[in-house]
Amino acid sequence: MSISLFNLEGKVALVTGSTHGLGMAMAKGLGKAGATIIVNGNSSQQKIDEAVAYYKTEGINAIGYKFNVTDENAVIKAIQTIEKEVGSIDILVNNAGIIKRIPLENMEVADFKQVIDVDLVSPFIVSKHVVKGMIARKEGKIINICSMMSELGRNTVGAYAAAKGGLKMLTQNMATEWAKHNIQINGIGPGYFATSQTEPIRVDGHPFNDFIVNRTPAAKWGNPDDLAGAAIFLSSKASDFVNGHVVYVDGGILATIGKPSNE
Repeated sequence: MSISLFNLEGKVALVTGSTHGLGMAMAKGLGKAGATIIVNGNSSQQKIDEAVAYYKTEGINAIGYKFNVTDENAVIKAIQTIEKEVGSIDILVNNAGIIKRIPLENMEVADFKQVIDVDLVSPFIVSKHVVKGMIARKEGKIINICSMMSELGRNTVGAYAAAKGGLKMLTQNMATEWAKHNIQINGIGPGYFATSQTEPIRVDGHPFNDFIVNRTPAAKWGNPDDLAGAAIFLSSKASDFVNGHVVYVDGGILATIGKPSNE
């Protein structure tokens, strides 16, 4: 019984921005639990094809679709195609996102709007058009990928923090409006993870590496695979009465304001 609660066999999961990084780690977890993965990206068809090939080497059924999650017409067309070619979308993970590290006083309005558009508006767009099928079927799971910046700020990431703070509240309002249809909408807030993007700074003696290791009660960077459990939980029957929450997978950073015990 307990194992079946986490079984995703027969489910179709659309994970935006799933060609690499944390999106790929979460999609891989869902695929290993039995879901068919809809791989999404917008940078190039080659990256999508390479990602699909990787998932298949892991024994995961994956199909790729290139579309821009900020373009409502493109989203509508893609969802219609996916539902026709693969099936109804049971799980949606709004993972696609960008960050621009620019002090607010120096940031161009166009850059601020772009971050908001990708990180906050696109989850609204994709959810709006996926949830209609979920409402009709009276079931579904939506996971919005939030951030520790949904709770606090940091220098040079004002636009990102504004978007992720908004995404936390959008998650709660989606739950407020859609829970009555047996749809669960929650978020995951990743901490700092060991990815290819962070590899150059994850060396002893680098100021930011030392800051993260010392600031995190777990005293280490997260492994991207650490996100799989939260993604599976929020996509499965195990979370059928969990709604409007953000699960922070951060090694304990948000739990403390003082010095962690490892310092």
